[in-house]
Amino acid sequence: MIIGIAGGSGSGKTTFTNAIKEIFKEDILIIHHDDYYKDHSNLSFETKKHINYDHPDALETSLLVEHVKQLKAGQPVEKPLYDFSIHDRKGSETIFPKKIIILEGILVLENEELRNLMDLKVYVDATSDERILRRILRDTKNRGRTVEDICDQYLKTVKPMHEKYVEPTRKHADIIINGGMNKMALELIKTKIESVL
Repeated sequence: MIIGIAGGSGSGKTTFTNAIKEIFKEDILIIHHDDYYKDHSNLSFETKKHINYDHPDALETSLLVEHVKQLKAGQPVEKPLYDFSIHDRKGSETIFPKKIIILEGILVLENEELRNLMDLKVYVDATSDERILRRILRDTKNRGRTVEDICDQYLKTVKPMHEKYVEPTRKHADIIINGGMNKMALELIKTKIESVL
């Protein structure tokens, strides 16, 4: 079963994904779309800092599509790994198919070919205030960013790209939930997954 979980940066996608993982444990494979950011090892760190990472073209979604197809066919894949502190890939890891595969990321519902591989599409909604505050907390704690860099990136790319590419993908969702800690939605998806399994 392939589940897509989309929503704006800082909306609560990872929180919701982790809550599902907590229930189904080893039956779940989580794939973060972020790991499919294109390789920029030929660019300087300063140049990488100014790439628009919120545009669909920043991601190698065609590779993710191929990987999902291989996993559905029961084959392991060599998935890239991305490091936010260096704005680049840092190697890869072998992942194996599981009963439930969750594709998580701001733009997982943007690509039609990827959407067509999903059995269930979820959009996690949150206000822009909530999203920017969560992003500041996350990026300063976990990604080595300064508040100035986060605010600059938010205003230049995150906000406009959210409005242009992320928000419109709500229309493709089977379920729209408010925030990452939505117990009712979690119960609904738990029931849906159990029925499929």
